[in-house]
Amino acid sequence: MKQLVPSQCTIGGVCEMALGPCSFRLEGEQALITGGGSGLGLAMARAMVKAGARVILAGRREDLLRKAAQSIGEQAGCVRHDVDKLDEAPALVKKVTSRFGPITILVNNAGVHLKKPALETTEKEFLQVLTTHVLGAHALSRAVAPGMMERGGGSILFIASMASLFGIPQVVAYSAAKTAYLGMVRALATELSPHGVRVNAIAPGWIETDMSRRALEGDPERKKRILARTPMGRFGQAADVGMAAVYLSSPAARFITGVVLPVDGGASIGF
Repeated sequence: MKQLVPSQCTIGGVCEMALGPCSFRLEGEQALITGGGSGLGLAMARAMVKAGARVILAGRREDLLRKAAQSIGEQAGCVRHDVDKLDEAPALVKKVTSRFGPITILVNNAGVHLKKPALETTEKEFLQVLTTHVLGAHALSRAVAPGMMERGGGSILFIASMASLFGIPQVVAYSAAKTAYLGMVRALATELSPHGVRVNAIAPGWIETDMSRRALEGDPERKKRILARTPMGRFGQAADVGMAAVYLSSPAARFITGVVLPVDGGASIGF
């Protein structure tokens, strides 16, 4: 395949740089990724580092974070943080900024899952899921955004779900939380994009992870149903979500904000 190289062109009288390899790179960027010690968070961290960024992994398990950061290399650091402690978000941003430098990319990935029939889900359980996903992500976005606005640019990503797009049984609290992400993305995009801060979401489909493998163990019928409604006929890889995160955070997506990108092999449009 012929490699694209930068070239000059004029659009509306303004000189622009045409598509080139650097458009998909993240040199000079620093990403804070919550839930970054494993699963999709770690996959996104690896992909961003390969694209040239530095990453800071945040989560509750410090030992897991350290191992994850060490496995990535010198371009990764880690900080312990519990997203449920909403009032600590500003302190986290200050700590990361003082130790590593400005946060130019925020990935709201941390979350909890609750599989339980809707009529058996208690108010306490429902509120816990909403707090972790919705309020936790809002607190961090609110803490990070002012610095991005002052610098005139930044990217905030929310990791949504297929549960944001269609009904899935026994996950009412999770579905409510992930659907709320889409409203937050649209609202934040309208407020922050005029200041150069883009806000988007990724909705992963059924991705092959340790968690998904455990969920499908001993349930071949469920696996069969998932693959039957996925046009590509297979599970995705965590790296697929990582590459989507790189794209939405890169200059290649500089005119994209307020969208949700399904990374699902067509599951959201399949029958």
